[in-house]
Amino acid sequence: MSKLVIVESPAKARTIAGYLGAGFVVESSIGHVRDLPRRAEDVPKAFKDKDWARLGVDTERGFEPLYIVPKEKKAQITKLQKLVRDADELYLATDEDREGESIAWHLLETLNPKIPVRRMVFHEITREAITRALEQTRDLDLRLVDAQESRRILDRLFGYEVSPVLWKMVRPRLSAGRVQSPAIRILVEREQERMRFRSASYWDVEGTFRGRDESKGRFSATLVAVDGARLATGKYFDESGALARRDVVLLNRAEAEGMAADLAGADFVVRSVERKPYRRSPYPPFRTSTLQQEAGRQLRFTSQRTMQTAQRLYENGYITYMRTDSTELSATAVAAARAEAVGRYGKEFVPEAPRVYRQTVRNAQEAHEAIRPAGDRFRSPESVKGQVDKDAAKLYELIWKRTVACQMADAVGESVSVRLGAGSTSGRDAEFGTSGKTITFPGFLRAYVEGSDDPDADLEDQERRLPPLAEGDPLLADSLEAKGHDTKPPQRFTEASLVRRLEELGIGRPSTYASIIQTIQDRGYVFKKGTALVPSFTAFAVVSLLVGHFGDLIDYTFTARMEDDLDKIAGGTEEMVPWLSHFYFGNDSQGLKRAVSDGLGDIDAREVNSIPIGEDAAGMAVIARVGRYGPYLERGADRASIPDDLPPDELTLEVAVGLLEAPSGDRRLGSDPAGGLPVLARAGRYGPYVQLGEAGDGAAKPVTASLFKTMDVETISLEEALLLLSLPRVVGVDPDTAEEITALNGRYGPYLKKGDETRSLEAEEQIFSITLPAALALFSEPKRRRGQRNAAALRELGVDPATGCTVVVKDGRFGPYVTDGSVNASLRKDDLVEQVTIERASELLAARRVKLEAQGKPAKPCTPTPGEPGAAA
Repeated sequence: MSKLVIVESPAKARTIAGYLGAGFVVESSIGHVRDLPRRAEDVPKAFKDKDWARLGVDTERGFEPLYIVPKEKKAQITKLQKLVRDADELYLATDEDREGESIAWHLLETLNPKIPVRRMVFHEITREAITRALEQTRDLDLRLVDAQESRRILDRLFGYEVSPVLWKMVRPRLSAGRVQSPAIRILVEREQERMRFRSASYWDVEGTFRGRDESKGRFSATLVAVDGARLATGKYFDESGALARRDVVLLNRAEAEGMAADLAGADFVVRSVERKPYRRSPYPPFRTSTLQQEAGRQLRFTSQRTMQTAQRLYENGYITYMRTDSTELSATAVAAARAEAVGRYGKEFVPEAPRVYRQTVRNAQEAHEAIRPAGDRFRSPESVKGQVDKDAAKLYELIWKRTVACQMADAVGESVSVRLGAGSTSGRDAEFGTSGKTITFPGFLRAYVEGSDDPDADLEDQERRLPPLAEGDPLLADSLEAKGHDTKPPQRFTEASLVRRLEELGIGRPSTYASIIQTIQDRGYVFKKGTALVPSFTAFAVVSLLVGHFGDLIDYTFTARMEDDLDKIAGGTEEMVPWLSHFYFGNDSQGLKRAVSDGLGDIDAREVNSIPIGEDAAGMAVIARVGRYGPYLERGADRASIPDDLPPDELTLEVAVGLLEAPSGDRRLGSDPAGGLPVLARAGRYGPYVQLGEAGDGAAKPVTASLFKTMDVETISLEEALLLLSLPRVVGVDPDTAEEITALNGRYGPYLKKGDETRSLEAEEQIFSITLPAALALFSEPKRRRGQRNAAALRELGVDPATGCTVVVKDGRFGPYVTDGSVNASLRKDDLVEQVTIERASELLAARRVKLEAQGKPAKPCTPTPGEPGAAA
């Protein structure tokens, strides 16, 4: 008998197993083990006739959820049940947050163990933390379970009630979400600001100055006032391009150039020097949202890439738990950070008393400890580089720097504001201004400088030195140049700035931001232009419908209040069922169910899918509409498709009229002999393609196919297009399995498909030329990564005594490995390519076969070498 420990992921299981040793079995649940049904076919037969089965929640009976074990999880559950029967004690060691508590509860409900059960929690995976967790187990926190279940049911009710409205009124297969929809609204409203924006021009004069003593250096300054009145800059204009203040001077090009000419040779003098002490305290250690923001700014990671990388670091014992709202550090972590700072930078860089950071986040949840390097002594970034992948090494270094810096001394210096001026030959007074910053003691800046959302902005902590200047000092102008500027529209959100905005509004949880941002891109609501998030025209239609008819549901305050209520459920001051009942059915106010049913009749689908652009020279209205197959322009009877990659704010009236009047960019190649439909060659957001038939109201969606890389829209022939549209091509049938083999083109290139197996092709043209014998030969070989050729063997080891097959050593993406043509097994760190023996290779291959068998993926037999045991006579 043994003690069974269950965690969520295999990687976490491997790390913990290494600490626990004999007497413990550590296994993973591989994520969630139960959930609400995702499809109609997932609903058990006993419930299929229930009115509420579509929702997966019985709203009439206390919002009782219908949980099922997904098909893909049943084998793992069976394995866990067997392990529970063989154990004498069960430890549920899922993550210490609401989701982790929920997974533990679902495991308990599903496995129904008859042995003692303990809840084991920790926020870092180190030997000491795991030992402490074993000694300090607790019971399940059912309040946390209720809060997570409320969230899951709430999201299901919202999505399943509101999404069908979008299908009817906008386009099939769209989705609405409690957090997703407000996030889209934020992006659409920013794009609408950009669409309303009108640029304005203003001019100033930039000069390079020096003192009489040239050795003191030069500095630049900009004209800020003329005759005592402030010069107009971008901040003084409104979104319409009009000057919002009357007490400022607006210079045009001629005036600015005249001013520069008049001041040439003038005697400048320093009019004022204002010095202020500069002090900057370090930033708090990372929590989930700030880690996503800084990784986006400094490493150019998406939120999803950041969280996936952080997950790997956590599960392998390098950092503490990455889903947290806390900026607090344990006493041992503070001591470790201070020790690192002293060791690297010296005692003077560490204050006498440790720094303490208090919680300031709205709707703070999952407040364990800040994200920091794991352990009582931090691994150095240099030592970690050789142990993890590149992304993990970069993110670990960022976390290490921020954690160490948070316990370091303030940066100290001086900020200087200087005004200098002269009279022009025309009698006008000109005043220039500049500012500088000198850091006399860098403090924490020696370890860490925070990034900026604005790529054009100077970093706040950047030093800008000026030469020594005093009031009354005479100055000479080396150069004076008139400079023109245009006001800029509000910046689009990046992933980092959207995360910050969501957190400011109290919408959603930082732990879900990465998946939300990815979802709104995957579903076509948002696309990227560089790092900027651009809402699609579909997003405009959806927000128009939801704001106009279900305003409360995506109201920012309402959405944040729901997070507060979920906190109350977790804290025991609010009950789950009455709260859900109020949200869904309503009491004094209208609930979700009635809002959806009552609101349908008031929605004008054509109106919500229309975005007025303006009127052309003839007074005809130009309108952008969202159709079933994408956005298009309409002017009377004229229509034109809107390019998929055109941001809404760039669809000006001029651009729209140009699209309507331009010759079609499509090439009509001819007609399909089989059905007479037109065959078109087009350019799309994801590359050139051919299309069979036109998209029209009520018509089936046209068949499309991407062009090969060697093809061009301007030169492709009808015959080539018809070949592409005929894909996938049936190559033949495998005589051993009776499975059909097809050749097709995919997102990652050309490939063959047989049942669940795939094999990459070297070139797209092979799709039409590969024969059945050649395809069978590819499937007989081990699967290779795309672009990987038949790697030459580094060494031939001989014949495996267990199988009679020849074994060789090859070099792979993750290092050298041995293979018999059927099974691959990586060499361990102490297995040298030059010294590994056939006996060692046989041992590795046998262990790999056993592992594949346990995973339900038995390896195919290899082909024995003729004349060896196992070979055909």
